[in-house]
Amino acid sequence: MTTSSTPVHPPVTPAHAHAPGPVSGAGHARSALAAAVLGFFVVTLDAVVVNVTLPSIRADLGGGVAGLQWVVDGYTLMFAALLLTAGSVSDRIGARRAFSTGTVVFVLASTACGLAPALPVLVGARFVQGAAAAAMMPASMALIRQAFPDSAARARAVALWAMGGAVASSAGPVLGGVLTMVDWRLIFFLNVPVGALALWLASHTQASPQRAVPFDPVGQLTGVVAMSALTFAAIEAGSHGFGSATVLSAFALAAVALAGFVTAQRRVAHPMLPRGLFASRTVVITVVTGFAFMVGYYGLPFVISLFLQQQRGLSALHTGLVFVPMMLIGAALTPFSTRFPRKPTIITGLALMAVGLAVLGFTSASIPLWALAALMMLVGLGGPTVSPPATAVLLDAVPAQQAGVASGVFNTSRQIGGALAVAVFGGLLTHPDTFITGVRTSLLIAATVLATTAVLALLLPSTKETS
Repeated sequence: MTTSSTPVHPPVTPAHAHAPGPVSGAGHARSALAAAVLGFFVVTLDAVVVNVTLPSIRADLGGGVAGLQWVVDGYTLMFAALLLTAGSVSDRIGARRAFSTGTVVFVLASTACGLAPALPVLVGARFVQGAAAAAMMPASMALIRQAFPDSAARARAVALWAMGGAVASSAGPVLGGVLTMVDWRLIFFLNVPVGALALWLASHTQASPQRAVPFDPVGQLTGVVAMSALTFAAIEAGSHGFGSATVLSAFALAAVALAGFVTAQRRVAHPMLPRGLFASRTVVITVVTGFAFMVGYYGLPFVISLFLQQQRGLSALHTGLVFVPMMLIGAALTPFSTRFPRKPTIITGLALMAVGLAVLGFTSASIPLWALAALMMLVGLGGPTVSPPATAVLLDAVPAQQAGVASGVFNTSRQIGGALAVAVFGGLLTHPDTFITGVRTSLLIAATVLATTAVLALLLPSTKETS
């Protein structure tokens, strides 16, 4: 046992939480894991599958580029803005109820997307989809935390859970292209049977413990406003630049709301974020790791996609093929990510991503495509070596009744990392005359963030925190 971090274990009393029920049996645990995997799959799929369908959507529903942009960004905005709140709600009402409610809304919103008669209806349904996805994500992680009390078994479950996201990320663009050849609406209708199966599986899991404490309305409101404004600013900065009045106003609103959130969390009797949560060094480092991972893992495809299409003249299909080795190696190795000690695995993964990004940043713009694909595989290795073990470390560091809010914090940091990377790198790639310099600078910024986080990860405990 390590004593280097302060445990995040508040006393569990009738005033704070219901005592957890008995350990769920193998059948309950398998159902919880399967439901969580399917939930993570559809949530991730709907974040990536839409991009390739946009031309077909525009041909069918009309609308301008701004409207099509919000088909993608509306989902991202609501997802990022509500993750923290959804995690807190999940702990209070129980992960199973939160997951099931989110899945029902997600299926209904997906149906509305598939039936949308006009672009504004589709955009509105995508906003609802994103809100439902926010409810599902932390609840899915909490289901695993509760169903697998043993750390080793939970780590294996987390690796399988991560496979849901890895498969969705890898297959999303291809699956979207295939379904769009028939009808773009099928990408949304696909969620209906998958969601129904996830609901059925969730109904066969054990009831989740609940924290019987009042809600924190001030914290919930200021938290949502802060995250909404920050995500909106990041999205708009990618299109209009950081000097835009709209972007600056959104960042200012985010700062004011964040100050209000921090003040509220210090003063209310039952804060949305438990006061001891960030007293744990392990929690802080894993949250930073999630942020850095997304800067590299989402920032690289954004930058290299533009480079290949604008500088090398590749089509969208050929560009996607260059990324196949990177995605496949991540998906193939994810199930094996728990066979090695977590701390060195996380550090190695962060270091490999940093090296891959740095080498790419210093590589000639005329690099052969096969060499480019090979170097990107170093970044792809971060998928199995960073994300699953970091998730397992986080879940070990918090008690079951705080798994939802801890997961919400972790996934919020990931979303912010991805959104800010796209915004910052997009700003560096705006001017044609400095495009190549912008590509190099973006990749080196990502490499620096990951290398710094690899050093920070040296402070992780070598063993899990225990209660």
